[in-house]
Amino acid sequence: MTQQHSSKSQVFALVIVGVLFFIFGFVTWLNGTLIPFLKIACELTTQQAFFVATAFYFAYFVMAIPVSFVLKYTGFVNSMSMGLIVMMLGSLLFIPAAYSREYWVFLVALFIQGTGLTLLQTAVNPYVALLGPVESAAKRISIMGVANKLAGAFSGIILGSILLAKSDSEIKTDLSFLDAAQKALYLDDLSQKVVGPYLLMAGVLLLLAMMVRFARLPEISSDEPAARFSAKGIPTYAWLGVVALFFYVGAEVVVGDSVILYGRYLNPDPSFINIFGFDINILNPSYFTSYVMAGMIIGYFIGIALIPKVISQQKALQLFSISALIFTTCALLSNGIASLFFIALLGVSNSVMWPAIWPLAIEKTGNKMPIISALLIMGIIGGAIMSPVFGWLADLWNMHQAYVLLIPCYFFVLFFATKGHKINKQ
Repeated sequence: MTQQHSSKSQVFALVIVGVLFFIFGFVTWLNGTLIPFLKIACELTTQQAFFVATAFYFAYFVMAIPVSFVLKYTGFVNSMSMGLIVMMLGSLLFIPAAYSREYWVFLVALFIQGTGLTLLQTAVNPYVALLGPVESAAKRISIMGVANKLAGAFSGIILGSILLAKSDSEIKTDLSFLDAAQKALYLDDLSQKVVGPYLLMAGVLLLLAMMVRFARLPEISSDEPAARFSAKGIPTYAWLGVVALFFYVGAEVVVGDSVILYGRYLNPDPSFINIFGFDINILNPSYFTSYVMAGMIIGYFIGIALIPKVISQQKALQLFSISALIFTTCALLSNGIASLFFIALLGVSNSVMWPAIWPLAIEKTGNKMPIISALLIMGIIGGAIMSPVFGWLADLWNMHQAYVLLIPCYFFVLFFATKGHKINKQ
């Protein structure tokens, strides 16, 4: 049971948390732009480039248990503010990384940002779930997800226009005319393009940390007596929820972070449409992450409309998992822009998975909820592991065939939706 708060304070809290979801969506989905950018600037293989996601998401696994202790002793609201400050520090580290053009410094900066997001998400997700009835938790998290993915759509367009203004072939042509010293200067100049955006990001994160600290958000606590912080006694369905989250996040990160690089690999001919007098190339690879995010936003609205009035969050998870398997199969069997279209449609399928897996895994867990929340956050390491595996398959075969990795991921999510979430649930 949770403490009861007025509807007005709950709405205010959800608005503030919605802003936080927007910010960590913006930061998270920048990786889709950073991967092809750093692949060029730091002269990396495809597998090496995907270590961007590994550094970022590995922080969730390493830091989930430590930050859960922080959450236990400082509360949800203070933990949110602290998470934003840590993210700010990670953003500032991008400045020396850019000037040194050392890949490992970029990875450390990403790990620090991931640490801040671990603290933020460990606090925010159960906070949203506990701000109302558990039956509608997926609906509330879906509303937050709209803010998260809307930010992801903007992040690809904004940073992509700055960092990926030239195609791979144009950059290769430029470099072909330069000697070693000139090439180093060219890549140094390219690397330093991240300085301005990340300085601005650091300022925004500091402002938000102060806002959360002084906004007097309602604190949420459990009426259950405090439990010893131990994994002993965690029910089977909660463990399966952690594994399901691992595979879901792995699949979602592969889709969101690879689609720009896949688009640059396909190098489609421009296709312009006129929007308010502006000719927009809708096949500009920098926009492809935005298409995936748009799909996720559509899926979130479907979830908001249907859950729980029309279908349960469990049934929604089952149906969206099946759709993911269908879209992945179609992507593998098609070629060119058609395959890219089906990859983008996976955004719709992925949308309901996080908000449905989370409440199914923590339901009826009582005073074990803090450790289960931490374990679920640790499950985000799926993004750290699946991304370089995808990169390795892309180097071994090609990027198109590497998407076969998604099939087993979505099959396990489907298992959790149909059987796994019921095992040993009282």
